[in-house]
Amino acid sequence: MSDHDRLDAWIDAHFDEEVRYLQALVQVPTDTPPGNNAPHAERTAELLQAVGFEAEKHPVPAPAVRDYGLESITNLIVRRRYGEGPTIALNAHGDVVPPGEGWQHDPYGGEVEDGKLYGRASAVSKSDFATFTFATRALESLGATLHGSVELHFTYDEEFGGELGPGWLLKNGLTKPDLLIAAGFSYQVVTAHNGCLQMEVTVHGKMAHAAIPDTGVDALQGAVVILNALYAQNRLYQQVTSRVPGIKHPYLNVGRIEGGTNTNVVPGKVLLKLDRRMIPEENPAEVEASIRQVIAEAAATLPGITVEIRRLLLAHSMQPLPGNRPLVEAIQKHGRAVFGEEIPTSGTPLYTDVRLYGEHGVPAVIYGAGPRTVLESNAKRADEHLVLEDLRRATKVVARTLYDLLAAR
Repeated sequence: MSDHDRLDAWIDAHFDEEVRYLQALVQVPTDTPPGNNAPHAERTAELLQAVGFEAEKHPVPAPAVRDYGLESITNLIVRRRYGEGPTIALNAHGDVVPPGEGWQHDPYGGEVEDGKLYGRASAVSKSDFATFTFATRALESLGATLHGSVELHFTYDEEFGGELGPGWLLKNGLTKPDLLIAAGFSYQVVTAHNGCLQMEVTVHGKMAHAAIPDTGVDALQGAVVILNALYAQNRLYQQVTSRVPGIKHPYLNVGRIEGGTNTNVVPGKVLLKLDRRMIPEENPAEVEASIRQVIAEAAATLPGITVEIRRLLLAHSMQPLPGNRPLVEAIQKHGRAVFGEEIPTSGTPLYTDVRLYGEHGVPAVIYGAGPRTVLESNAKRADEHLVLEDLRRATKVVARTLYDLLAAR
């Protein structure tokens, strides 16, 4: 039996335990907002300790968390050192959007039905807490001579941009791995992703009684003009094509609108929140300047309307670094063996924490237990779920990859 076969056999023998581990993670809510995620980190540390892994707890200072709009963050690092050689980090995030409505399964139940595990974050990305933990355990079960280290990074700020998750660990010198695998999808190796700019636009007018509207300035009418200008830009974005497979074109979404005080009052203020996805080829500074100009020119067409624009988030795109080749080749090789199909490289229109590692010079790829597509798993929708066979096979691929990169030649 080859060492790869022995890894597979260990994972098969411990797979029920891996499923229970994932269920326990799903059963602790990490809705963000509000973002009270320290309790999940504590539970994760307990589960890790039960299998002999000591987790360093790195709480982010409360003022920084509150200023960010969250309640608590404790990031975890597990360091497994085997000898001299490269450090390979495995990162997954525990924070997730609230479950919303329409669930047929308990979003925090971790129920298993027809070979699928249901629950918020079961697919993205508590699943890879399990993938990465059990791949590392499988690696160590061989008792082989290894050269290097594995680090598990379990962080809690992906939904708000990652600056207090991996960004915090990297900025404070708590880690500097040589290579990174981050939570992702079983059927492709992602090597690039979009950037994201989120902005808050406050449109100011002047309140007035609806019986005498001429005495006011309607902020909602101003907002409509601005929205029309932004949506016109969206049509232009469709004419721009990315060269990265899996990424199509830039796009803009206005995800939240609020304003007004009552039906019989001319609105004096309307707030818009927008999300602009940037393809890897775009310059973020130019994108932001362009949007600000479009908004300002639209507002100028209505006398009395003024606007305030505040940047909420700027997440740079992930660009592939040349050093990621060993990761890509190993995952593709073992994905082909385990899944019985080619595992292509691609980009994704999402944005992730991985860009932060890239900005610190760490070659990275995105790969894990997730589905073929986000849509397929209902991620961020009702009845999010993970196909358990994907969890089993992705764990084998990651374990084999770690072995190839760290084993003695």
